[in-house]
Amino acid sequence: MFSRLLAIAALALAVFLATAPEALAQDPFSEFFGSIFGSPGRSHEPRSSSQPRVRRIMPHQENRPPTYWRSGESNRAATQKRGKRTETAAPAESEGKPDAAKPDVAANYFVGVMGDTFALLLANGLEETFADKPEIGVVKKAKESSGLVRDDFYDWPKAARDIANGPQKIDVAVIMLGSNDRQPLRDGAKSEEPLSPRWRELYKARIDAVLAPFREKKIPVVWVGLPVMKNESFSADMGKLNDIYREAVTKDGGVYVDLWEALADEKGQFSAFGPDINGQIVKLRTADGVHLTEAGGLSVAHFVANEIKKLYDGARPAAPEQPTAAAPATDAPATAPAQAAAPQNTGAPIVFRSPVKPATSDAPALPERPAIGPVQALGGPPAGGGELARAAPAPTTASADAQALARHVFVEGGDQPARANRADDYLWKEPAPQPQ
Repeated sequence: MFSRLLAIAALALAVFLATAPEALAQDPFSEFFGSIFGSPGRSHEPRSSSQPRVRRIMPHQENRPPTYWRSGESNRAATQKRGKRTETAAPAESEGKPDAAKPDVAANYFVGVMGDTFALLLANGLEETFADKPEIGVVKKAKESSGLVRDDFYDWPKAARDIANGPQKIDVAVIMLGSNDRQPLRDGAKSEEPLSPRWRELYKARIDAVLAPFREKKIPVVWVGLPVMKNESFSADMGKLNDIYREAVTKDGGVYVDLWEALADEKGQFSAFGPDINGQIVKLRTADGVHLTEAGGLSVAHFVANEIKKLYDGARPAAPEQPTAAAPATDAPATAPAQAAAPQNTGAPIVFRSPVKPATSDAPALPERPAIGPVQALGGPPAGGGELARAAPAPTTASADAQALARHVFVEGGDQPARANRADDYLWKEPAPQPQ
């Protein structure tokens, strides 16, 4: 009988679960006691089956992929103006006052950024770095996944000619590429292996082809080297490419920016974390161990911005000198004698002399004092009576000899003759003969 009741109860429970799944989304005990005691501020309506409970896991900010991995250039419009604060509305009491906002300044100095994916984040960082200098504009001319090897994908020598001769004014050319060039380079029908002697020869020729249009237009070039990579073999090849870039750019008269030590740890090895521009330790490299995060792009931009500022300051015209007011002419004779010209340094030691001409007469001498004072027995009565202490005698005027000596030394600038066996007696004395 008990087993039959248990079977019926199990069957009823199965039917309940199949016909009323939404009942499981509720807490029957809280619903029951809540309906009795009427808990304020809480709704006891059953949850709809179309509103499931979802646990949301927010991704970490630093682990998000860079913007260029999401949807390309169009989705970076929101981050291009990052760091520029929007002005809030003024308080009501400030209405009617003149607007103290800084007037807009049109850009008149343009920085063209060219290269691969590294150059895209570098351009974003330069925009934020130069946010306080609206006269400097950043022109993005980078192409994702491009390089100097695959000219069939993107021809950088041709693009450099178009940029240098195009309608857009370029005052400084910033180039950062090469991370995609670790692959064979075709020489006609033949394929050269990466970093082989013939490969290096062809690669240098393409670097020179990129630099030539800017050299002809007298546009300075800032070439940014590649950073250390996580993979040791890949990192070693990037270091060899940096040597090629440095040699070609410095030979052409350009500026080479080395990032290797700036993005490495104290041992010179890859590190995904490092200090940002504020000194805070942040993630500078992405999970692939190659690319930069947005914070890394901003850090790299500050290294490059230092070189751009030097070129910008050198290109600005010098401010005209203000005419100095002429000294008023006067007929009155000069009351002070003209100062003598400063003596030239002849190499001889400088001797400082008293401004007062020293007297040629012999210095007055003070009377001799006994070397040893009066002898007094320790057990006898004190000299001068039995007083242990007495008032100091009234000061007396200095003797004529002392006054004459003081005037000779401090007023006339004379010297005091040395006294025998005194500390200022520098005369050489023959040593006493030693007994035989």
